[in-house]
Amino acid sequence: QAQLVESGGGSVQAGGSLRLSCAASGRTFSIYAMGWFRQAPGKEREFVAAIRWNPGITYYTDSVLGRFTISRDSAENMVYLQMNSLKPEDTAVYYCAAAPQSGRRGLMVPSEYSYWGQGTQVTVSS
Repeated sequence: QAQLVESGGGSVQAGGSLRLSCAASGRTFSIYAMGWFRQAPGKEREFVAAIRWNPGITYYTDSVLGRFTISRDSAENMVYLQMNSLKPEDTAVYYCAAAPQSGRRGLMVPSEYSYWGQGTQVTVSS
């Protein structure tokens, strides 16, 4: 069974930065793409960013464009989310997810991903 483990969450003031990491381990599986989603209290899980493994094409939701950067280390099966200029509305639990193959709905849809991490809390205070 593949496992995803996130790290790097925490509490920062508005305008600050955090870097989230996600390590994929366990049963060897091919990765088509990995993504980051977030879920705030009382809200649905929403797409943040995704990266196709080869080539490293990236996708972002509009609200984080220009502030967040997703990247990957293919050799280590790691994916990162650099978050700059954080805002209070970025506060949420952030989840890492992996898609072993391409689906029909697109990488912004949670159901496209087969594996999920346990989540890491990001809190941004004003």
